[in-house]
Amino acid sequence: MSERPDRRHSPSAAKRAGWRRPASPPAETPPAGPPSTPQPAPAAATAAPPSHHSVIDSAVYRDGRRIASPATLADTFRQLREEPDGMAWIGLHRPTEPELHSLAAEFNLHQLAVEDALEAHQRPKLERYGDTLFVVLRAARYLDAQEEVDFAELHIFVGPDFLITVRHGGAPDLSAVRRRMEANPDLLSLGPEAALYAILDAVVDGYAPVVEGVQTDIDEIETEVFRGDPAVSRRIYELSREMVEFQRATRPLVGMLHGLMAGFAKYGTDEELQRYLRDVADHVTHTSERVDVFRQALTDILTVNATLVSQQQNAEMRALAEAGFEQNEEIKKISAWAAILFAPTLVGTIYGMNFEDMPELKWAGGYPFAILLMAVVCVSLYVIFKKRDWL
Repeated sequence: MSERPDRRHSPSAAKRAGWRRPASPPAETPPAGPPSTPQPAPAAATAAPPSHHSVIDSAVYRDGRRIASPATLADTFRQLREEPDGMAWIGLHRPTEPELHSLAAEFNLHQLAVEDALEAHQRPKLERYGDTLFVVLRAARYLDAQEEVDFAELHIFVGPDFLITVRHGGAPDLSAVRRRMEANPDLLSLGPEAALYAILDAVVDGYAPVVEGVQTDIDEIETEVFRGDPAVSRRIYELSREMVEFQRATRPLVGMLHGLMAGFAKYGTDEELQRYLRDVADHVTHTSERVDVFRQALTDILTVNATLVSQQQNAEMRALAEAGFEQNEEIKKISAWAAILFAPTLVGTIYGMNFEDMPELKWAGGYPFAILLMAVVCVSLYVIFKKRDWL
């Protein structure tokens, strides 16, 4: 069987996929024959990449129907060359560097995009490199047991006759997307862009359970705040951080999808795909607005919680102050009575020493005088303390 012409510049593949690109300059057009290696790569395009479990699913389609399920990337490359009107859909999970470089050599992927897919930790973005579209998405799922949001990164390469997905994380479930597209051959026959829009839709639909889970958490937090739960501040802070990440995942998508819609006329996108993408854009906008509302609500709740905590602390301080005041009043009363009782004790102590040389002991009016002196001192002290509210 004769070798397939280089699909990177195949007019029939580009037309079938709905892509409208200017023809590449003659200097960049490789000669007919086996695929060339346009940029350095550790392995040739036709060389079998190392065996690795990162290849989740690899298939070749014709007219929207699966015609081959190659076991390796090398078999996928060979099958696609043998199908002039075929399309490859390759799903990878945390691929190795040799695997990505073999794909780069076969499909003429830009080295910068390959590096991004290897390193991950990229912001959501959309970039075009010639006939290849590179998309980075942040998928999310709500973990009900932990009551937290788990984020995963998804990189997508879309060309005239291929779509490559590189997942870093557990979400989304692209096998369900593939099954749904395979069940609708007419839609899948529109090319790699149809698969891309289906993946976008799956990622955006995955945000809905997250939004519902976060809404439930916020309702519970509001109850805990007014119940005075001391652990609620930490929960608010953690959920606020997750909303920042969620905002970073959804907000760039709005601009990305509007950028794709702006290119409908330029790239001759099928009308069905246009409707598909507009629906996805509506969902993204709605989700982004909800996330903004959640973040503002958490900020308000944190402020209310801080106010309630401050009020509670003030109440506790006031209670302590009142208790201190009451204690001080009791101490004053005790001190006043102690001073009153000290006067007769002092007089009695002095005249109870029984020294022989004490003139008052032989004075006939000494006893009445001592009693009167005690009474005068006690009454005087009582009046003084009473005026000062010590008694």
